[in-house]
Amino acid sequence: MRWLFVPLFLLLLLSRAGADPRAAVEGYQLQNGMGVLFKPTSQSGSVSIRLVVGVGFSDFSCQDRQLPHLMEHLFFSGLNGGDEADLEARMQALGGQWNAYTSEGDTTFVIEAPAATQRQVLDLLLEVLTRTRLDTAKIAATKQVLVREDGGHYSHLQRFLDHQNTSRPGQEQLAVELGLACTERPEVAQLTQAQLEKLRSDWYVPSNMTLIVVGDLDPRLPAYLNRTFGSLPDHTTPERRELPSMKGPAAAMRTLNTGLFGEGAVVHWIYPEPEEADGAALDLLQAYLSDLLYSELRVHHGLSYGPWSERAAYANQGFLSLNADIAREDQDATVQAMRQLLDNIREHGLDPARFARIQRVARAQLAWSTPSNASLADYYWGALGDYDGERFPNEDRRLAQVSLQQANAAARELFKGDGYLRIERPLLDDDMVYPLGAAAALLLLAPLGFALLRVRRRDDKTA
Repeated sequence: MRWLFVPLFLLLLLSRAGADPRAAVEGYQLQNGMGVLFKPTSQSGSVSIRLVVGVGFSDFSCQDRQLPHLMEHLFFSGLNGGDEADLEARMQALGGQWNAYTSEGDTTFVIEAPAATQRQVLDLLLEVLTRTRLDTAKIAATKQVLVREDGGHYSHLQRFLDHQNTSRPGQEQLAVELGLACTERPEVAQLTQAQLEKLRSDWYVPSNMTLIVVGDLDPRLPAYLNRTFGSLPDHTTPERRELPSMKGPAAAMRTLNTGLFGEGAVVHWIYPEPEEADGAALDLLQAYLSDLLYSELRVHHGLSYGPWSERAAYANQGFLSLNADIAREDQDATVQAMRQLLDNIREHGLDPARFARIQRVARAQLAWSTPSNASLADYYWGALGDYDGERFPNEDRRLAQVSLQQANAAARELFKGDGYLRIERPLLDDDMVYPLGAAAALLLLAPLGFALLRVRRRDDKTA
């Protein structure tokens, strides 16, 4: 392990001199296969730690999809007979704070801590991973936490609405229609302790973990990790599930109900990304479209205060969307303005001056933004798939290499179809409240009036 001290020391010197680009890290594997990434920075006194475990929602069927999420929460349920509050108090005593997140592809533990206690914080994390005991009471209590996180009990009405394809947000709804996402909200009631123990045994092994430490690094960290995390036993993980592919067809246009009454709506015009499209070209195209939507829908037409474009992914399929929050009476005008915008790109391509400006801004942001330890750690977490064993991609070079011709080719391929229009809005506008209220009052009062009339007639006959 001594050879690690030289490059680590050099990285520390470079970071102090301000010559440490984001792409440069010190990465290696412990003897048991666990990945380690170090990034010294000039921000003294603190570290950001990410432990990324390669298991997520997509490794399980729709029925068991919540297993890794439930396991993540159980790791915070307490140690040695203590509860969650006792565990949190131990972390606070070290001056740190922590959380964890489960995504489609991984479960990640996120820790911010003082540099002085970084090894003690890692001790506590290791203790949580290896000594957390599962029992019926803990599992039942944690299941209730997940139910509340997901918005409460999954009612028969909500299940019915989900099957009608009208109750989800726009992009998620399209993913369901295309076979890329589950048709029902995953539940936790049926998950068992045996399943959780198997998940932990199968997936929480060193060769399926990567530890990222960014900030004021303790020079003794490599030796410490070799002695602690490096002693964990390893074995081969199960084969990961094959991700679904688009099955289509999906409806070209669909209105999604977001409530009973309201004056607002959200328009999503969604396009599947081409399989071989260049990621940097799509990033710049997405930024270009956000700028164009702002100019057209807000400034020129006054239809939306904050229109935006975004990229998202479900399974192995990426999507790029144009989005606008609008008044519901402006729906047709907004769709028409978006259609004209897209037709202009199809016919004339991207505006060279706007594209050059967007590209320049995107590159400048890399230069003038000063990432914190936390944002750097999050970047490495999100970009682990692009790490080549020595460096992360040079983002500035990646953006600079995209030509206008490449961006136009990506736009033509992306927009060659009609895409999918999803419009979120309440079932009725607010103006319908009074007519419906009057109708309801009439329905309630009519029987009462009829009954009073019958009583009066009976009294008249008696008299």
